[in-house]
Amino acid sequence: MNTMRGQELLDTLNGKALTDWQGFPDGLRARFLTKDFAGGLTLVNAIGEAAEEANHHPDLTLTYPHLDVKLISHDAGGVTGRDLRMAGRISELAAEAGVKVDSAAPTVLELGLDTANRDVIGPFWAALLTGDASNVDGDDVVDPSNRVPLLWFQGTEQHDVPKQRMHVDLWVGADQGEARIAAAVAAGGTVVDDSQAPSFTVLADADGNRACVCTIADRR
Repeated sequence: MNTMRGQELLDTLNGKALTDWQGFPDGLRARFLTKDFAGGLTLVNAIGEAAEEANHHPDLTLTYPHLDVKLISHDAGGVTGRDLRMAGRISELAAEAGVKVDSAAPTVLELGLDTANRDVIGPFWAALLTGDASNVDGDDVVDPSNRVPLLWFQGTEQHDVPKQRMHVDLWVGADQGEARIAAAVAAGGTVVDDSQAPSFTVLADADGNRACVCTIADRR
């Protein structure tokens, strides 16, 4: 099954006039302006029926004013012809329902971290962000449940730790903070400052990059 990425995917979208959709490394995305929740549910149900007929199921995220849709062929590891066909069908359903699209809305946030020690700090960030130190795939920390953005490591030369100008604040449930901190420490991290725990605890990976595990506990 052939997959499409980069310029090939962009050229294919333009060639098939799929102007509702934007291409990203993780698939096709579109936002439909359903305006109200009832209209969104109606469109979701229509997409669900079409997905069952095609045996190809998109990811749907419905909020009050809009419906976000993502398409990718997970078994092929990229966008395939069946994603394009489903995208066209979803656009038809939205047009029939009088639902407009916001083609400028789809975005994907990734976090990049320069390091000469990917294999050392990777498990720390996987444990911190996902709770499982094994969620490292090459240069990426991946979250199978899609709760947090992808974090990727960019190789660099070994160097002294610079003053950090950006850090990660990870919010977890008030009863989950201790477990997440323990997982990150077990994966090679250290506790830098726990004077404000359980409100927040500062951790660092082996390169000295810092992150905070935050909860609502003890906050006024």
